Amino acid sequence: MRVIGLKILKNKLSEYVRLAAGGETVLVTDRDRVVAEIVPPHAGVGAHVSDAVLADMVRCGLMSPALNVTHEPPPRQPVAPLAEILAELRADRDAR
Repeated sequence: MRVIGLKILKNKLSEYVRLAAGGETVLVTDRDRVVAEIVPPHAGVGAHVSDAVLADMVRCGLMSPALNVTHEPPPRQPVAPLAEILAELRADRDAR
């Protein structure tokens, strides 16, 4: 664990973020008082920002996780043949 002052952190932020990404905890102090921690991401957090945002939305109850977690898209619904669609369109127009 490292302890770093706020002033120095502002100048070397990327260095301390790399340390945290490597598994080290960095304590941030302001006038010898700990004000923040930079910690490595916990196991449930994905590698991308969108993963973290989605996980946070699930925790807050704004979303629910997908029930089908396969990586394939759902099967396509059958589409009516073009002739049938055109016939229905003609019937709708004739009804006016």
